Amino acid sequence: MRRALKQRVGRRQLVTLEAELMAELRALRHRVPHLAGGLVASVDGMLLAHDSHDTEPGSLATLTAASLSLAQRLADATGQGEFRESLVRGEHGYVATYAAGTVCALTLLSFPDVNVGRLHLEGRRSAARIGQLLDRSLNPNAREPAPSRESPDSPAVE
Repeated sequence: MRRALKQRVGRRQLVTLEAELMAELRALRHRVPHLAGGLVASVDGMLLAHDSHDTEPGSLATLTAASLSLAQRLADATGQGEFRESLVRGEHGYVATYAAGTVCALTLLSFPDVNVGRLHLEGRRSAARIGQLLDRSLNPNAREPAPSRESPDSPAVE
C-alpha cells in the first residue's frame, strides 16, 4: 500500500497524507474519552499511521489485516454485504475495526469503561474521513464528494 502511494503521489503529498492521518487519530482520541489509541492500516497489513503507545503498531496492523480479511469473508458468506465494522470485547477493553475506504481500515483500542455508542459514532466518522483522505491521495483528479449527513433512517448506534 505504501509503495502504491509512493508511486502515485509525490513525497510531499505522502508526508501531508501521514500528517492528516495523524491529526485525525489525535482528534479522535480527544473526542472519545477512554480511547487508548488507534491506527490506520492497509488491507495487506501495512501500517500507515498510529497513535498507540502501549502496543506494537506493526504487529497490530498485521492483525488488523488478518481480522479484516476474516470479517469480510464472514460478512460475504452470510449475505450481509460489504464489511463495515467489527467489535471485539476483551476483559481489559475493546478493539474496534472500521472500513476506511476500499483499501484501509481504522482500528481503535479502548479501555473497558468507554462509551461504546460514542466509540462507534466517532469511529465511523473518522473512518469515513480517513477513507476520503486516502481516496483523494490515490486519485487527486477525482472530485471530492459532498460530506454525507446521517439520516434519521441510519442504523442505530449499538
